[in-house]
Amino acid sequence: MANNILDKNVKIGLEIHCQLTNLNTKLFCGCSADYRVKPSNTHLCPVCLGIPGSLPVGNKDAVKDAILVALALESKIMSKLFFFRKNYFYPDMPKNFQISQYDKAGGVPIAIGGHVTIQTDNHEKKIEIIRIQLEEDPAKLLHQGSIDVSSYTLIDYNRAGIALLEIVTEPCLKSPKEARIFLQKLRSILEHLGVSDGKLEGAMRCDANISRIGGDRVEIKNISSFKEVERALTFEIVRQKSLFSRGIKVKMETRHWDDVRRLTISLRTKESEQDYRYFPELDLVPITISKEEIDKLRRKMPELPDSRRQRFIEVYKLPAYDAGVLTDSKALGDFFEECAKIYPYAKKVSNWIMTDLQRWLHEKNVEISKSRITPQALVSMIRLIDSGIISGKIAKRILPELIMTGKSPEEIVEEKQLLRISSRHEIEKLADKVLENNPQAVKDALVDEKTVHYLVGQLMKLSKGRADPQLSNVIMKEKLKNYLEK
Repeated sequence: MANNILDKNVKIGLEIHCQLTNLNTKLFCGCSADYRVKPSNTHLCPVCLGIPGSLPVGNKDAVKDAILVALALESKIMSKLFFFRKNYFYPDMPKNFQISQYDKAGGVPIAIGGHVTIQTDNHEKKIEIIRIQLEEDPAKLLHQGSIDVSSYTLIDYNRAGIALLEIVTEPCLKSPKEARIFLQKLRSILEHLGVSDGKLEGAMRCDANISRIGGDRVEIKNISSFKEVERALTFEIVRQKSLFSRGIKVKMETRHWDDVRRLTISLRTKESEQDYRYFPELDLVPITISKEEIDKLRRKMPELPDSRRQRFIEVYKLPAYDAGVLTDSKALGDFFEECAKIYPYAKKVSNWIMTDLQRWLHEKNVEISKSRITPQALVSMIRLIDSGIISGKIAKRILPELIMTGKSPEEIVEEKQLLRISSRHEIEKLADKVLENNPQAVKDALVDEKTVHYLVGQLMKLSKGRADPQLSNVIMKEKLKNYLEK
C-alpha cells in the first residue's frame, strides 16, 4: 500500500503527546519519573493515585520546559496558566479525571498558535499549531495480544502523572508522508531543546485525526512510532475511500491501530467536549508567567535544527540534503560534529554516517547514542583508508563490529588479519592462482579487455578484499600481456 498517498479531499490533524523526559519527578507529585524497566506499580503515591484528601503541587520545571517548546515553535505564551479536570472513566486514569488544560470557558493552554516548517517534495510547508498544553500522562494498559480479542487488561500505574506536553496541529496535513516528516522534525526540535527524548519507549505518542469531504472525523489513538502513523493514516484513507465509494457515510469514532495486522479497529463512538465535563481544577492555583521569565528562558535557548542545518551548510560546506539528514536527530548531529572536530574532510564523514553507519544502526536496531561506536573510532577507520592500510571494502566489513563491540578499528583489523595486501610479490602469487583456475576467462581476456575486470574481481575475492585494487589491476594486465607474447 503506497504510503505517500495524496488525496486533496483528505484533512489530517495530529495531537502529539510528548513526555518531558528530562524531569526527575512527575507533574503534580514527587514520585520519580524514571519509571521505565522498573517493577510495575511501584512509583506511586496518594497524589498520582488520586486518593481522597491528597493535593497536587505543580512542577515548576515542567512549566519552564513547556515555555521553551512554545518559544521554539513561535507560539504565543499565555500570561496565566490554568489547569482543568477532564473527566472520563477509563482504567488508565486512577482519579477518573485527568488534570489537563482547556481552551474554552475561560480556560487557556500554556500557548496558542505557532508552526513547524517542514521540507517535503522540494518545497517548504508550514504546519500550523493550534495550542500547546500541559497535562498528566495516564497509566499504561497491557493487553494479551490485540486489544479487540484480549481476554484481560493489565494496568501499570507507574506512568500515571508523568508530565506530558500535548501539541495540537491544525488539520492542514494532506498526506501520511507529510505527517511522518512533521513528527520527525518536531522530535528533532524537542531533542535539541533537551526537554524530551522521543526515542524512549512511549515518550512520544500520537493521536491522528483524519477526515474526507463528506464524512465525519475519525481519531486513531496512541500510535507509537512515526512509521506506524504513516501506515495507520494510509490504511484509514483507503478504508474511508472504500466506504464512500459504496455510499456509506464515515461516522465519528475513535479507532485503534493494530500494528501487527496493520489495520484500524473501532473502539468507541468519538466523545464530544461536553462528554468530558471540563471544569477548573480548584486544587491548583493559577500560575503567572512573567515576561521577565520568558525573556530569561529565551536567552537560554539552544541551537535548533533549522539553524544547525544552515550552519552545517556554511561551516562544513555540506550539501543541503546531508545537513538535513544529520540534523534530523540531535544525537546524529552531535556525532558528526565530534568527528568534524578531529577530521578535516566533513563530506567524507557525512558520507559514511549517512550510508553505511545509518544502515548498520538500522539493521542492528540500535540508536547511535546507544551504540558503542565513537566518533574517534569512525575517524580512525577513515584514516586507515586514507593511508592505504585498509580498503573501503574492508572498512564496510569492520563497521558493524565498531558499532557493537566498541573496539578500535586497529584492534579489529589486527585480530581478523584484514590489513591491505600491497606487496607486489603477494599479489602476483594470487594472480597466478586466479589465472590457473580460470583458463577460459584467460582466453576470453586475450580478445576482450572487459574480461580482465572479471579476473581482477576473482583476485579480490581470493584475497577477501584485501589486495590493493590498483596494483591488482596492473599486475593482472601484465600477466595477460605475457600470455600474449608467449
